[in-house]
Amino acid sequence: MVGIDSALDREAMARARALPEAPQRRERIWPVLGAACLLAASALTFATAMILAPPLTSEHVGHERGVK
Repeated sequence: MVGIDSALDREAMARARALPEAPQRRERIWPVLGAACLLAASALTFATAMILAPPLTSEHVGHERGVK
């Protein structure tokens, strides 16, 4: 039986089959997790400061009491 000629390049096909088998490099999660924790802590700090800060007044307090 005679081999069937193919239009596909055998070397290119072997390389294409080997590509998915290459070991994948794992992504590190610690830098992302650290940044997320830092942003969450700063958001909570700013929210606490906004709640605990006294309200701003646009008028002088003595003006309301009739003090000259």
